[in-house]
Amino acid sequence: MSFFDALCEMLVILFVMAMGGLAHHLGYLGGDTDQKLSKVILNITMPAMIVGTVITGDALPELPEILAVLKVAAVLYSLQFSFALVLPRFLGGTPEQRGVWRFSLAFTNVAFIGYPVAEALFGRDSLFFAVILAMPFNLLSYTLGPLMLMGGKRFCWRQTVTPCTVAALIGLFFALTRLRPPSIAGECLGLVGDVTVPLSLLVVGSLLAGLPVGRVFKSPRLWILSLLRLLVIPVALFLILRAMQVPPVVLGIAVTQAAMPVPVNGTMLCMECGGDTTSIAQATLLTTAASIVTIPLIAVLLL
Repeated sequence: MSFFDALCEMLVILFVMAMGGLAHHLGYLGGDTDQKLSKVILNITMPAMIVGTVITGDALPELPEILAVLKVAAVLYSLQFSFALVLPRFLGGTPEQRGVWRFSLAFTNVAFIGYPVAEALFGRDSLFFAVILAMPFNLLSYTLGPLMLMGGKRFCWRQTVTPCTVAALIGLFFALTRLRPPSIAGECLGLVGDVTVPLSLLVVGSLLAGLPVGRVFKSPRLWILSLLRLLVIPVALFLILRAMQVPPVVLGIAVTQAAMPVPVNGTMLCMECGGDTTSIAQATLLTTAASIVTIPLIAVLLL
């Protein structure tokens, strides 16, 4: 994939978000509509996508390969969580804002942007590795994610039992056991899950439409956060995995996943748990916009 090809992938993502902003200004989205759509995404379409991605594949890698990828995933998330634990205190802000910084450093947009980028860079067969790498994200972002985003507010662990966490466990079970339900189940889940990406991007675009864009691009905290998220963490991961002699394809997929912007589900989780929705939406906007340049740069580094 050339720099220009990667750039085009990012422009497509931003175009859908721009359509969400247009729908907001036309009065089609916004307010209660965004709230209700976020509930539909988190409780119906995204769980369907998580399970459907695993069970609709033609073939999964062998079990040793899956376990090796999960080992790489452990390194990836250990690195990201190390940044998330240490650096937010230096960025400052309210407890809720520091929760947003933690979430933004701990998680990336591995599904909505990571999947198409991985497929474009490394081919269709590599998508299974991307799915396996995303499984810890599906589990951790919907369990530890709300805990981070709540900041200093009271948190109940029962909130971690969500359709997305259950779907992540089901997907991991099917991946490890290599069981396959009837094909019609995969078709049903796939049909519902396919609307997740465009619908999520439309909702985030609607949320961003009400933000003062100029303030986003003038915030030193957000620029530092973006630099850490988009360049420092993936380069650090690249050096670690190269020293571990990880196979090139798995290394490349892991590094590109680490180079993704702040995940759009963070905004929806903030809406659900009462976090700082404005800050997470601003971080999503800036990192997604900046990733137009940074993801192609990382791609050139890998290739």
